[in-house]
Amino acid sequence: MMQQPEQVLVVEPFVFQAASSLIGKRAVIETTRGRISGQIIDAKPDHVAVQERESTFYVRLCEVVWIMPDNAK
Repeated sequence: MMQQPEQVLVVEPFVFQAASSLIGKRAVIETTRGRISGQIIDAKPDHVAVQERESTFYVRLCEVVWIMPDNAK
């Protein structure tokens, strides 16, 4: 009997809550691949959307090391 693939969903509830609280505000996000800053425009259970000038970045929450408000600008 052949096994069917299973879907795995990684949820980071505390990172999601922190990102959600920053929607519409500037933030700095440290990821496993580097740092990104910009305005948080959306947050979903698996990713956050960050806009910096004309570019939008979608960051998987499982890659986030830390997130904090950016009060510099």
